[in-house]
Amino acid sequence: MISLALLTLVCVLTYSFEIVFGLAGTILMLPLLSHLYPPKVLVIYSVLPQILVAAIGLMRSPKKVDGQFMVGMLSFAGLGAIAGFALFYYFSASVFQVLLASAITAAGLFLVIAPHRAKFNPAGMRVMDTLAGTSQALFGISGPIAMTRLLATFHDKNTVRHYAFAFFLAMNGLRATEYAIHGTYTGEILEMMAVSAPFLAVTLWFSNQLHLHINERVFRRVVAWMILLGGMSLFYR
Repeated sequence: MISLALLTLVCVLTYSFEIVFGLAGTILMLPLLSHLYPPKVLVIYSVLPQILVAAIGLMRSPKKVDGQFMVGMLSFAGLGAIAGFALFYYFSASVFQVLLASAITAAGLFLVIAPHRAKFNPAGMRVMDTLAGTSQALFGISGPIAMTRLLATFHDKNTVRHYAFAFFLAMNGLRATEYAIHGTYTGEILEMMAVSAPFLAVTLWFSNQLHLHINERVFRRVVAWMILLGGMSLFYR
C-alpha cells in the first residue's frame, strides 16, 4: 500500500505539471518511481494519467482543433507508432534511445537558446510527427517532440497546449487499445490504475485552471527547458 500511495502522490504532482504546461508528466514520474516499479511497468501505467490529462484539458478548453491538421499529424504519428510498438515488444531500444535522446536534447537546447526561431518545412514537420508517434509507442513519451513541432507551428500558448492534448489523447488511446489487444495489462498495473485514477481525475480537473495564470514567455521558457531536460534524462533511462 505504501508503494501505491507514493505512486498516487507522485503522479498527482507530476501530471498536474503536465496539464498546466502540456508535457513532462511522464518524464518527471519515471525517475521518481523507478526504484519502486520497473520502468516498463510505469510506461504501461502512464497511459492512464496521460489520457486523463488530455481528456480533461480538452474538455475544459474553449478552443477547437482543425480536423485536417490533426489527421495529417496523426497519420504520420501512427506510422511511427507501428515501429515503436515493434521495438517495445521485440527489439532492444538502446540504440534508438540514444538517438532519440540526442534529437530531443538538441531540440530543447535550440528552443532554450532561440525560443522564437524554431521552424520546420513540411517535410520536417512530418518527420517530427513520425518520431513523436514512435517515441509515444516505445517510451510512453512524445511531449518533447510534439511540443517542439507545435511551438514552431503556432504562436499562442493556449493553441499549442490544446493541439498537444488532442494529439496525446489520440496517441494514448491507440496505445491503450494496443496494450489491451496484446494482453499487456497485468493485475499489478490494473491495481495501480484503479487506486490512483480517482485522485488523479479530481486533482487534474482543478489543476487545469492554473495554466490561465502562466504568461506566454514563461510558458515557452518552461516548455523549452523541460524538453531539454527530458532529452537528457533519456540518456540515463
